[in-house]
Amino acid sequence: MMSLTITPWLIIGFIGQVLFTGRFVVQWIASERARRSVVPLTFWVFSIAGGVTLLAYAIYREDPVFIFGQAAGLLIYARNLYFVIRERLGRTPVVVAAEAKRGADTAA
Repeated sequence: MMSLTITPWLIIGFIGQVLFTGRFVVQWIASERARRSVVPLTFWVFSIAGGVTLLAYAIYREDPVFIFGQAAGLLIYARNLYFVIRERLGRTPVVVAAEAKRGADTAA
């Protein structure tokens, strides 16, 4: 029979897993409301919060496979969050390219 000792790190691990799972719930609800597949900003926030927490737990457990997986995922989540924020601020690639062209035309 397995013995389970509740430690702060076990609690941190479960919190990370709950945050990570929460992102799917958020995405599911947003898609149901929109009646199409959507990925809200909150999905990426939960991804990063859960990923950071699970990475801390993986480092504590000294599990290189788990560490690698969480660290790689965090890069992807952060990049996607950057894209969402940039788009919401009106800095889409098309706008940035147009601004660059306008600046080049003005300088010439």
